[in-house]
Amino acid sequence: MFPWNLLPFDRNTQKKFLEMKPDEIENYVQQMMGKMLQPDMKGMLKPEEWLKGMQQQNSPDPVKGTARLNAEMFETHDFVFVRVPLKDEALLKQMKLLYTSNQVIIEHIPDMSDKHTLVLPATVKRKGAAANFRDGVLELRLHKIVDMQYAEIDISK
Repeated sequence: MFPWNLLPFDRNTQKKFLEMKPDEIENYVQQMMGKMLQPDMKGMLKPEEWLKGMQQQNSPDPVKGTARLNAEMFETHDFVFVRVPLKDEALLKQMKLLYTSNQVIIEHIPDMSDKHTLVLPATVKRKGAAANFRDGVLELRLHKIVDMQYAEIDISK
């Protein structure tokens, strides 16, 4: 038989738990888990705080991110459009546009040291992109890759 009398819970401990409020119980559990876990694992106790910390680490600098660029992206059946409002047409001469199958990179606006990376909502072809500037808006039109080829992965045991 199991020696129940050796457990650290006696009648006094049970009475303390019954009289505790939910907030006190949560604090107690947090303290005990904090003593048991390594310091870098403490964020696992409250996933909301851990996720907030991760988002703050991964989020781009608000000064250099897309918020400063005010880019707008949307997709149709055949194209992905990226619209970037520009205050001055002279910025077109200094800016550099690059793109891959899933992102657009805009360099040198508004300052020469700035670089903005925009993740596209769909994959696009490597050729056939077009850029037009009209009414203070730079519009990029990128052809979507419609026929995605899938490959099956064998699972080995």
